[in-house]
Amino acid sequence: MQIDWAALGQVFGVSLVVTVGLVGIFTLGIVGTSPRAGSSADSAAGAGALVRHSGAYACFALCAAAVGYGIYLIVV
Repeated sequence: MQIDWAALGQVFGVSLVVTVGLVGIFTLGIVGTSPRAGSSADSAAGAGALVRHSGAYACFALCAAAVGYGIYLIVV
């Protein structure tokens, strides 16, 4: 039995990059939906909050798409 170390290294590298990227995107989603420190409820209802929440939900959608694609790869 021989191990293709180059292929194993590629799988490890891609897995590491995708995992760190996915965790980073999910973290951006959490930060986007959390309330700002020191801001009142009136200022949180502005256009900035709408953009921030939309971006956060886009981050969550990207995470869900990545998970769905991974499940698709396993099943098919």
